[in-house]
Amino acid sequence: MTTETTPPSIETATIEWRDGVPCSTRFDDVYFSRDNGLEEARHVFIRHNRLADRFSEAPEGSAFVIAETGFGTGLNFLAAWQAWETSNPADNACLHFVSAERYPLDRSDLSQALSLWPELEEYSAQLIEHYPPPVQGTHRLVLAGGRVRLTLYFGDVLDAWRELEFQADAWFLDGFAPAKNPGMWSDAAITALRSHSRPGTTMATFTAVGEVRRLLANAGFTMSKTPGFGRKLEMLSGELPLTSEGGGDYDNAAPRSIAILGAGVAGSLLARNLADRGLDVTLIDRAVDAGTAASGNHQGALYVKLGVEFNDQAKLGLSSLLFSQRYYAQSGGDYWHPTGLIQLAYSDVEADRQARFTARNDYPPSVLRAVDAPEASRLAGIPLQSGGFWFPRSGWLEPGLLCRSLVSHPRIHRCFGFDVHRLTPCNGKWHVAGNGEQDVIADRVVICGGHLSPSLIPLRNKFRFRTIRGQVSHIPESSLNNPSVVLCGPGYINPAHKGVALTGASFDLHDHSPALSAESHRENLSMLTSMVPAALRGPAETIDPALLDGKVGFRCTTHDYQPVAGALTDAAGRILEGIDLFTGLGSKGLTYAPLLAEYLADRITNQPHCLPASLARRVATQRCHQPEVLQSETIDA
Repeated sequence: MTTETTPPSIETATIEWRDGVPCSTRFDDVYFSRDNGLEEARHVFIRHNRLADRFSEAPEGSAFVIAETGFGTGLNFLAAWQAWETSNPADNACLHFVSAERYPLDRSDLSQALSLWPELEEYSAQLIEHYPPPVQGTHRLVLAGGRVRLTLYFGDVLDAWRELEFQADAWFLDGFAPAKNPGMWSDAAITALRSHSRPGTTMATFTAVGEVRRLLANAGFTMSKTPGFGRKLEMLSGELPLTSEGGGDYDNAAPRSIAILGAGVAGSLLARNLADRGLDVTLIDRAVDAGTAASGNHQGALYVKLGVEFNDQAKLGLSSLLFSQRYYAQSGGDYWHPTGLIQLAYSDVEADRQARFTARNDYPPSVLRAVDAPEASRLAGIPLQSGGFWFPRSGWLEPGLLCRSLVSHPRIHRCFGFDVHRLTPCNGKWHVAGNGEQDVIADRVVICGGHLSPSLIPLRNKFRFRTIRGQVSHIPESSLNNPSVVLCGPGYINPAHKGVALTGASFDLHDHSPALSAESHRENLSMLTSMVPAALRGPAETIDPALLDGKVGFRCTTHDYQPVAGALTDAAGRILEGIDLFTGLGSKGLTYAPLLAEYLADRITNQPHCLPASLARRVATQRCHQPEVLQSETIDA
């Protein structure tokens, strides 16, 4: 049975319950043993990978990586998570679980299946709460306060192993039986499995089929048959022998010291991510506190404009949106306001774009759905002239306060009022020099300086970055028909908070003044009344722009309007050792920054990457060099 789905949605599993056990109607096979699925997972995967002992020996700050073929109900993952927690791993050690699933269960089926195991409820509840919608691609879930990370790929297993960057310490081979799901056990799949293994990697599987054993042995694993669980007489386990080239289970040491330049939303999120992983971070900014420049607005909307074509740009936008919604729900505290958001079809051109988008894409309604003007008006609580797309899990944040909350951590040393003048490599470290300040010396540096980033890059190359002035206007609540959700189009208006609603922002390519401008206020008011005619209680002319409060910020954007996150390279593509670039977020920093901070933290700590290779290339630094500048020399710190 095959049901075609339109991207980005992915076909979910069709479940039939037989004797109290979930079965796949597609593969005519059970998801776990009828005897006892949890005990089967423990017998096959936990014991035969020797995980209890290996978990307890995990060094401080390390990551133990398990990879799995076939996520199914998540039972194996939960069994591993429980074993991890009960083994008392070292401080800041992380269990990282990587799994692929071509036909994911929907949330209701997942919940029903896992309800069979009450002893796992504290773990399954978190998985169900953060379980992603059924859309193609890579999903990163951060669980147990960061002690457990799940990278879940919805799609074909060969695509997953081609796209994902990781090295496994242990494998759970748990696709349906080889006779019923041969693609999961093909020569190509086993070859890909070997490429993601390190010396000392172990594996286990419920099957004892001779062809599977031969393929794994040919891939280099030392294989053995052992007694199976329940009705299965035999199973397979194996290990990739240690060689002179390997370092065993752990070869992922992180740098001892990290300096982050810039304490806006990008720098604050990255500093907190690294600190939560147990790293000591020096956060440097010329301002007196975090979140004071472009990230210092009182309000910021969480949204992204997804393209009509589901290409890499749309995939990055969707992945960022879904991850940021999960992140802020967990970590946004009082500064996250999940009101929902409507992307208005505010003009004929935008209405046509949204119609083409709807015809070519299929998004789950939990992500977005089209609404007409009456429904949009009901959701917003004010009259609207157009419908649009409703994003039920979006909303708005208080960015400045969020940044200051994030950097309040014992492992983050805040070095504010430090105006960076120069970055110099010396004896394997980076020296950060300021005006009259003692140098900050670090093993690794990340430039998160927003529109100031180009001036901090220690290369003579020219980069394709642009600085754009943006001014927001603070509209008194008394002058506003206050919407209950965020409304966006050519600009946005947030629900009022503490007597003021923020609207804007202007888009000024040639104005570099940090001072508030009455003309920019006038442009924002004109935009607002055009987008939402009922937004103001009276004519816009009754509001004096010269008396409005607001804020000016300077965004950094790139030539292709896509962010930058990754190792700094010269124009020839050679990597500069020990320095990364994280900038170019434009007006979507609140959406892009959580996922890209997670990605950079993965890279810095040598853990599995949350971005697939195709999207990592999309945000790579090399694309931002001016094409004609090719003479730069590599700098080795």
